Amino acid sequence: MPCSDTLGRREFLARGAALGCCLAASPLATPVVMADTPGENRVVVIILRGGMDGLDAVRPHADPEFVALRGRKAARDGLDLDGFFALHPGLGGLMPLWRSGELAVVHAVSTPYRDGRSHFDGQDILETGVAPDAAGRIRDGWLNRMLGVIPGARAETAYAIGRGDMLLTRGDAAVAQWSPDAALSLSPQAEALLGRVMRDDPLFGGAMDEAIALSRIDRAGAGAVDRAGMMGAMQDTMRAARGGAGPDSIARFAAERLRGPARVAAFSLNGFDSHANQSRVLDRALDRLQTAILTLRDGLGPAWGRTTVLAMTEFGRTARRNGTDGTDHGTAGAMLLAGGALRGGRVLGDWPGLAEADLYDRRDLRPTGDVRTPAAWVMRHSFGLDRAMLERAVFPGLEMGEDPGLMA
Repeated sequence: MPCSDTLGRREFLARGAALGCCLAASPLATPVVMADTPGENRVVVIILRGGMDGLDAVRPHADPEFVALRGRKAARDGLDLDGFFALHPGLGGLMPLWRSGELAVVHAVSTPYRDGRSHFDGQDILETGVAPDAAGRIRDGWLNRMLGVIPGARAETAYAIGRGDMLLTRGDAAVAQWSPDAALSLSPQAEALLGRVMRDDPLFGGAMDEAIALSRIDRAGAGAVDRAGMMGAMQDTMRAARGGAGPDSIARFAAERLRGPARVAAFSLNGFDSHANQSRVLDRALDRLQTAILTLRDGLGPAWGRTTVLAMTEFGRTARRNGTDGTDHGTAGAMLLAGGALRGGRVLGDWPGLAEADLYDRRDLRPTGDVRTPAAWVMRHSFGLDRAMLERAVFPGLEMGEDPGLMA
């Protein structure tokens, strides 16, 4: 049956449940968020969800207590960085960045969160950038507040699609949100259908135009198609969506936008919760992180030299392994930084030691630094933000201390 030009949204929704499924299936588990700011410097924030074990990702293999806590294999298999710390083999692809000064680590850091060890609370505090007593009252993210104090900052677009937003970027400042999934590569039939349904809608019409433009699909003149063809196109799109998009797809999309007007990108990677079989779990998670960083470097090209990547997690893990060859929720961990704008090739931080008396609550790596501090200094040097503004508005209550010299 031919499709009428007057096909309305009500009829379409009654007949075309496939569209709803398609749009629900298309977003990644976490969206990519972009913002456009003045200048040439770029910042990418990667939230590592699940609590990355910093003692495994960046191993203090020369600490005399490390072997007793983690075993000889862990101490032996790491890739030496500076004689004291070693990189997990799963991050071995980042060693060229370390040698070129484009990778750095800040160890024994945490958010102000203590003792609760809840992923939800820990991630909220990490993304709001405030102390636990303020987390319930402040519900916008520190990256959004940062955009709010940069003169001339604006969203790359006003369009958002995804299963949910990141608290990190939620707030008053305009931020574009997008999920670069295969399902957004619309066929001519699917594009024609969306155009017919949305073209006269004041709310969704322009947004859909931007969505199609962002997905780099530009097939004009698709012509009239029948309903069966359009529903088939939607089902094809849904099938493509089920494959999801990996960290390389996310990072390629981010790099493409950052080569253009965008200057800030944020996304998250899951899979760092390693209660059992940590070797297998962390190998996979670190490989995704490594892939994302290397894809960003390759995709950004010359712009990599003006880029800083911050990889942050909600908390570290226990110093000792548990009975299932995993680690439980802890306190301090490690923060990874990458990018051509770094003065890297260093592990920074005040190492607390791993003797039982040195551990936090005799179980966790003790925090000696605040994970917000390196982030604040990166924002100061990347975007010229006033220190007092960072301590007051972006990270309320933070004392930034001395400049750690992270930026080249």
